[in-house]
Amino acid sequence: MSKPYVTLLGKAVRTIARIRGGGSALPGLFVEKIDPDFIRRTLAELPHGTVVISGTNGKTTTTKMVVALLESQGLKVFTNRTGSNFTRGVAAALLGEVDNKGKLDADIAVLELDEAHAVHFVKTVPPHYSLLLNVMRDQLDRFGEIDTTAKMLSQIANATTGTVVLNREDPRVAAIAKSLSADKVHYFGLSSELAHLFPSDDDMRSTTTAPKQLQRPDAGVILNKLKDNQAEFLVEGKPLTTSLKLHGIYNIYNAAAALALARCVLPAEHDKEKLVTALSEVTPAFGRGETLTVNGQPFELVLVKNPSGFRLSLASFKPKDYATMIAVNDNYADGRDMSWLWDVEFESLRAGGVAAVTGMRAYDMALRLQYDEIEMSLVEPDLSSALRQFIAASDGPKRVYCTYTAMLALRRELAKITDVEQIS
Repeated sequence: MSKPYVTLLGKAVRTIARIRGGGSALPGLFVEKIDPDFIRRTLAELPHGTVVISGTNGKTTTTKMVVALLESQGLKVFTNRTGSNFTRGVAAALLGEVDNKGKLDADIAVLELDEAHAVHFVKTVPPHYSLLLNVMRDQLDRFGEIDTTAKMLSQIANATTGTVVLNREDPRVAAIAKSLSADKVHYFGLSSELAHLFPSDDDMRSTTTAPKQLQRPDAGVILNKLKDNQAEFLVEGKPLTTSLKLHGIYNIYNAAAALALARCVLPAEHDKEKLVTALSEVTPAFGRGETLTVNGQPFELVLVKNPSGFRLSLASFKPKDYATMIAVNDNYADGRDMSWLWDVEFESLRAGGVAAVTGMRAYDMALRLQYDEIEMSLVEPDLSSALRQFIAASDGPKRVYCTYTAMLALRRELAKITDVEQIS
């Protein structure tokens, strides 16, 4: 089947899906079925190739930052900005960007990919660059043990034809370098003073208080200092200081990852001032510390999907003066196994309590909070009802910690009463 014909059919399905309010990945699934070579053939035409970003935490926000950094230097970037990080999501995003002949007007593709789907993707589209962020115990019902996830990231690295950027602070990610030639590997990392803020999966389960090993490979970009939203990075040993619009200490570390990758893609004579300006202007990706306005007050959505992410979110977003709601679903995209909630300490919420607990696993979440002696005003599994009561209960700022499908459902409800960025 010819490429223009496939493109027109896919665009028609995309239009119908949008009219009917269907998911952003449906047209991609259709194209995958009728033309499995569509993605490879389209991306092969890009002069700077493809970047794959993967790992347990931070893919969406890091991808958004990398796109902004590359665009600041004049590159035309294609990305799967809906956050649909399966291959069908990439195909669907391509359908929205190619012309009727199937031509993509871009210099480079920057794609966030789910670890398992990335393994299949790189077999047909070997990336020129890959950025591997971290490995955490996440969705054990899908991926199994954590070493399985690490092996997936290793396969991505070994399929990469150019540069692989690794997180030197994550032992399982750093170990991937052993299977690669030294000239292929670059690192991003943390100063020794900040290392304790970002525990690896092993650190969170260790019963010792020994400091991290000091023998670490040199990193081209290091997050050296941070205070509130002000960060200092060491780039090849030279300090670079900027303020950031991103919320959360984990997002500031993601900025180091984005800088490290951008420096590998860009020529040595790139405009560093524009690069820093672009980084300072990046806003949170949808649901990742995204701030809406409801009744004239801030309303924050914070995605949580594993112990590390939830712990860092609680450390980043101080509960004082904010009403808190927690929304937990266990759909496939969230992971069905919610036992990880017991690996999170919720004591920081004790003083102000939790205004509402909702979602399919509301009672499981309520039980967990009860064990940490957290008072709750409302436990309501129905998201719409809980949201209405949560908004009506107080006039001040509000914050919701939510799993992925709960976040999407809440955004749809909030769009009825306030401005919400449309993603698909």
